[in-house]
Amino acid sequence: MKTAELYKKVIEYFEVAMPIAETELNYSTPFELLIAVILSAQCTDKRVNMVTPDLFARYDTPEELAAAHPEEVFNYIKSISYPNNKAKHLVGMAQKLCSDFGGEVPATLEELVTLPGVGRKTANVIQAVVFNKSAMAVDTHVFRVSHRIGLVPKRCTTPYSVEKTLMKYLPADIVPKAHHWLILHGRYTCKARTPLCGECGLKEFCKEYNKDTGCKYRG
Repeated sequence: MKTAELYKKVIEYFEVAMPIAETELNYSTPFELLIAVILSAQCTDKRVNMVTPDLFARYDTPEELAAAHPEEVFNYIKSISYPNNKAKHLVGMAQKLCSDFGGEVPATLEELVTLPGVGRKTANVIQAVVFNKSAMAVDTHVFRVSHRIGLVPKRCTTPYSVEKTLMKYLPADIVPKAHHWLILHGRYTCKARTPLCGECGLKEFCKEYNKDTGCKYRG
């Protein structure tokens, strides 16, 4: 199957199977989402959602967080992975927002990645979710699912190379939704160790499932 045809089939499947696809992080403002995404690095959304209500209540604005000491922030996020570094990143991020961006979350990749704790993946999440921009954040789920289905070739060995390939074939207007399609599919169906191939609506044209040598997940 040609690459363009595969993308067409995948898009058609998700448009029906997952017409509404959104982040599972709880937030009410761009600032809160930025905090949540920084905390979610190498941590589950479920765990992040357990700690952010108290954190958001205590630090309602960038100004309040910017004035905090990392040790104080640590007490709110100590059950999160790498809490010491993330506490420092959150305070530094808030200080940068206040000093350089008037307390507002910036909209461009170039500006977002200047914030402590914000790399390309986090910046793309903010661009896509907050500003509905055509930005593809590649996390472990997106990376794994894209390779298994065959949306990207084996030579795409970095998140950035996967991002570039997905952006090449996905229509720009659906990229923000497609990001969540791949994440949620990887989180609940195409799992890392025990993918639920029998329940997957993509198996008919999944490269891994249909490869000549047989898929090790089929049983």
